[in-house]
Order: sequence, then structure tokens, then C-alpha cells
Amino acid sequence: MTSAGLYPELDEAALAQFVTALESGDTSTLSSELAEEATQARGKVEFLKVRVPVDPAPSEPGVSVELDGAVCMPRGAGPFPCVVMPAPWTDLGWIAYAAQAAQLALKGYIALAYTPRGFGKSGGKVEVGGPLDVQDGSAVIDFMLANLPAADPSRIAFLGDSYGSGISLLVAAHDPRVRVVGALSTWGSLGEAFYENGTRHVASVAALRGAARNARLSEQTQWAFDQVQNSESISPEILGWADERSPLAPWCVDRLDRPDLAVFFSHAWHETLFPVNQTLELFNRLSAPAKRLNLSIGDHSSPEMSGILGLPNRIWSDAHRWLDYHLKGLGELDGNTVVSEIMWSKTLESHPDWEAATGTHARLYLTGPASGATDGRLADKPQNDWNTVLLTGTDTAATVADAIIKTGYAEMAGNPKAYPTAQISRTDAAVWAGEPLTATAKVRGTPRLRLTCEPSTAKATFVAYLFDVAPDGNASIITHAPFTALGATPGEPVVADIQLQAAGYDVPAGHRLMLVLDTKDPFYSDANEAGSKLTLSSPDGAPSHLDLPLA
Repeated sequence: MTSAGLYPELDEAALAQFVTALESGDTSTLSSELAEEATQARGKVEFLKVRVPVDPAPSEPGVSVELDGAVCMPRGAGPFPCVVMPAPWTDLGWIAYAAQAAQLALKGYIALAYTPRGFGKSGGKVEVGGPLDVQDGSAVIDFMLANLPAADPSRIAFLGDSYGSGISLLVAAHDPRVRVVGALSTWGSLGEAFYENGTRHVASVAALRGAARNARLSEQTQWAFDQVQNSESISPEILGWADERSPLAPWCVDRLDRPDLAVFFSHAWHETLFPVNQTLELFNRLSAPAKRLNLSIGDHSSPEMSGILGLPNRIWSDAHRWLDYHLKGLGELDGNTVVSEIMWSKTLESHPDWEAATGTHARLYLTGPASGATDGRLADKPQNDWNTVLLTGTDTAATVADAIIKTGYAEMAGNPKAYPTAQISRTDAAVWAGEPLTATAKVRGTPRLRLTCEPSTAKATFVAYLFDVAPDGNASIITHAPFTALGATPGEPVVADIQLQAAGYDVPAGHRLMLVLDTKDPFYSDANEAGSKLTLSSPDGAPSHLDLPLA
């Protein structure tokens, strides 16, 4: 996987040519939009490349480490508000922000973009938002204030996409000079992003490794990635490593929750790298009034990508308004903290908080199949005299996505993955379907599944998928979640009580809701033993059910 593996539409050549145009004035290779922006910037903006000295790793004392970066700033004495931009998880480094930095400078900001250690032309090794990355962020502020006399020390923001967003939050938690944060496609809990309901996100780590194949990973980073990919369970040491890098960790979230810090988040509903729930929890944990969350159709960084390429973009425009208001006192905010783009209408809904954005939970009970049928029902009353037995270890047509991140671009284009539900093996999956809807079902919030299962061995994994099924039998995925039990007693019930990932989804009238459960998905680790079985049931007094938030 190339660096563009996490960002399939990232046009590295165009951004590199844009930097060349800023230096030379030659716009002949650029699109008309980038050529116009480069020409404007050449007349009004000063552009310079920089090398920022930072501390070496403790294991490499005396080693000289510098971060590669660049500055776009207005001409004039200032003082100007400052935006520091740590680059995404790509060898392209700060160049990924070249167009955005020029736009910010044209609006009166000093924009300093830099490549985090271990990537591109920066020194050091990749620490995944570790303490050295946090120290580096403060060192970049020091460098900016020491070398750019027009920089206003009282008006500093950190703005980043993907890897740069997590670093931005962590730096803000440690350095009170940061007054505004823009965290686009970010993470809240790195531990939960890698390890959900006892299940390792092996595809996420594989994608990160593939995209960083030219980067220099620290030994600790390699060890952590190895553990997530290859160990049966996550050790306390790995969770401690993740906690140190998680804005949602108690030590960090309390520092972010300060009245003088304004935080802007953006995320995608079907995020496969950093699933939305852990970022949503971080957003809800912040009690300070200056926060905003923008939720979109797509996957990791895809809703923001056109803005990175210098094109008009809703997310980046919203982030710019956030900066203008909190750093320059310009414009007005609408008072809403949550804006969500609904699948598949693309309708934008605005709400004062997450609670107002969510629906009221309606309980649907899982029943056994009727005589002669293979599928159970999603019903309004419980039925507790059934069980379903699955053979484990076989993937079915129910999957999270065709490919990590790339499927999200098709969703943005209005072409979500089609799941032919008739092709889902009823031997290897359990299926429950509702009746055709008489009105649109507005799914708003976090569904919750409670299910009793009995593994035939000490270990079991399943993945639950919620689908919107059209009358022709083809479905679109609404949300999903994995679950793994380790150390179970064979034949004894295990209760899975799990949150599916949050969703903003309209299921049209005439369509049906369908819950599918199978035991293997390439996105996740698989604890099932060869030849094992999984028995699903709904015992008296504790019926299996799905709580669905409906507006």
C-alpha cells in the first residue's frame, strides 16, 4: 500500500507542483483552481521552507533531529494568528497541506505545516502520537515564535487531518498556548480504535503499516503493531501504550476540557480506521461550550480530501469559520455543536448537542425462524424458545466493506456497496429481518445489541451487521460491530451487550431492516477454533434484542 493507501484521492504530484509554483511562479502544470491560488499567493504571501530542531529519543542521545516544514504567511508586520499543521500519516509530509496553508495565509494567518518525526524528510522515528510527538508540537510553537516576529503568541491553533489531528489534540492537552484545535478524521481512544469489544482491528494496523512502509518506525511502535496484529489478546502493556496516546484517556481529556480551548471535530459515519464511537465519546466528554462535530458520509479523511487538494470543501470551510471566529473574532456561529450528513439523502441536520441529534431507542426482539424459513424476525415482542447454531470460521457476503477506506469514496459518490442478501450463507450466518417499513425509519445515534451465545470452545468471535434491505433483496450497510469472548466455558452462555457504531441513516419506506451475524470478517481478528460452533439463543428473562435509536 502506497502513502495514498490511506488517502486514495491524494494527488501527491499536484501538491508537489503547487509547492514548486509557490517558489518559482510556474503554474503551467497545475489545474486552473490551483494555478489561480498559487498566483494569488505569490503576490500576497511569503513562502519559506524550514527545519525545526527537536529533541532526540532517549534511546539515541546526542542524535540531531529536525522536522521538515514550511511556512506560508501574509506579508506585513502583523501580529497574525497562527495555525500549526502536523501532517497526515504519509511520506508526503507537510506538502499535503500546501494548498490549505496558502489559503490560510491569504486569509491573514501564519500557517506552519510540518512533517512529524519518522516520516518523509523529518528525522527521528514514528512514535504514533507519543510523548516525543507532543514535545515536538511545543518545539514547533517555540520555533515559530522565535523566528517569525509577526506571529501572535496569544492566538495559536493546531489543525490536522488524520495523524496530524491526533497529534494536535495531544499537543493542546499539554501546551496551554494552543487556543483552538481542528481535529479532522481523528481518534479519541487509540486502544478502542485497535481493540473493540475484545476484537483486534487487524486491518487497521495493516493499513497503517502499509502506508508507512517507507517511514522509520520506532521499536516500540513496531512492537505495538505486532501485538495488535498477531497476539490473541491485547496485553495491559499495549493498552498502556495506547492510553498514553489517547485524547480520551482521563489524564488527557481533563486537560482538553478547559474553557479557553475551542475544539472542532470532523468524522465519517463508516470510518474503518478510527471508528466513530470513540471520537464521539471524546466529543461528549468535553463540557466546555466551544466544541463542534461535523459527521459525514465516507471513510477516513475522504470527506476532507477535496479541501486538501485546494478545492471547495464543506469540512474545511467549516474549520476555517471556526478559526476565524475563535482566533480573529470574525463571523458568527449558529449555536449548534453537531452537524450530520444523513445517508443517503446527504441532508445536513444541525443540533445544539449530541443528545438532541439522537433518536429514542425502539426495542426490536430477535426471534427464531418460522416453520420452513431460515431467517428469524425483528419483532416488537420477545420470543424465547429458539436457538440457532452457526459453524464458525467462514466469511460470508456480509462484510464491513470491500476495502478499508476506499469503499467510503464510493459511498460519497452515491454508490454504496450493494450486499445481495440472498447470497449470505444461512449455515455460516444468522439472519433476522423486519417487516417492510410503512414510513422512513430515521436511525440517529448508537444502536445497541444484546445477544446470548454459547461457544462450543473457550473462544469465539462474531461480527454483527445492520442492513437496509431494498425490495429487490440488495442491501446497504447501516452499521456494525465485532465481539470476541476469550476464556469462555464451552457450552455455557456468554452475554454480548455491545454498542454498534453510531449512524445517521434514513431507511426508506418499503425497505426492511436486517440484522446479520457471522463469525469471520477480514477487518478483524478471529478467535474461533477450527470446527467450532456458536449457538445463539434468547433465554427467558433476558431476551436477545436490538435497541435502535429512531428520530
